[in-house]
Amino acid sequence: MIGASWDVQWHIDVGPDTFFTLPHLFIYAGAAIAGIASLVVVLAVTAAQRRGETPDPSDGGVPVRVFGGTFTAPLGYLVAGLGAAAFLLYGLIDLWWHTVYGFDAVLNSPPHVALFTTNSITMIGAVIIAAAAREQRWGRIAMAISVPVLMTFFPITANAFQGVPLPFDTIVAATVLIIVLMLVVTRVAIGRPGAALGTAAALLAMQAILWVFTPWATETYAAAVGLPLRDGLGGEPSLIPAGIPLAGLVAAAAIELLLKRGPALAGGIAGLVLGLTFVLQRDWLGFAPPVTALTLIATTIAGGLFGLLGGYLGARFGAMLRIREKVAA
Repeated sequence: MIGASWDVQWHIDVGPDTFFTLPHLFIYAGAAIAGIASLVVVLAVTAAQRRGETPDPSDGGVPVRVFGGTFTAPLGYLVAGLGAAAFLLYGLIDLWWHTVYGFDAVLNSPPHVALFTTNSITMIGAVIIAAAAREQRWGRIAMAISVPVLMTFFPITANAFQGVPLPFDTIVAATVLIIVLMLVVTRVAIGRPGAALGTAAALLAMQAILWVFTPWATETYAAAVGLPLRDGLGGEPSLIPAGIPLAGLVAAAAIELLLKRGPALAGGIAGLVLGLTFVLQRDWLGFAPPVTALTLIATTIAGGLFGLLGGYLGARFGAMLRIREKVAA
């Protein structure tokens, strides 16, 4: 997450880059660590089962048989490992893309969309791992960290739809969907009042850290390698932290208060709040075309509908994360 925010800001403040930069090192090191950790756990669980031990579902999720039982993988580590492996594969494709087409400084190139998608898959695995250990303090803390990171990565993939003529802001719609969905997932999976509010607070804290760190790291690294910043920079906020809604706590409060009346209703109300406030936030920070009355109304309505869907799916995904029975592959 640190590397992605840093790299995006580098493109904005400095310009195009090569494949081998310090922000890229952070990005690919993060994927490599996730992949190696997942592989180690899968091999350890497989070896334990061959010794006659029964895998504990609280250690990474329900055990899944892979390749006809050759391996036994906790579900969370299987998902995280596959996401990390796919990320590194698309990293090679991104290197090829730069080799063929040269520099690029956009989020919606095919390799970049694929990289953020596979990053999201890795974080889904991390959420499954954390939810499996929800009865332990470290599991709840890990949930409060992994869920906000997933909330931040997932909406970036919506840049792939920038060329589609839609009446609403697709970035706002994707952000509403994942934030509402994951707030409900967290509340249902952990099963404790305040879980959604705690997650929204962690998201806000991560936003604050990135808001301070990202421009500082960009300026410091540019000075270290002897590159100037672009002319005419006016102190614009960093793109990734600015892409996190400031009204997340309000949405979480709506979910906490209305969840018993129905997750879809709670998600719909939270979606309306996020849809309205986030489209105004993007306009205020200068990361979207000037908002018109039609765009504002359409995006608010879309936010409500995507929030309704997020609440409906979030309750079911949250219930799935509570299952601890062995599943077959």
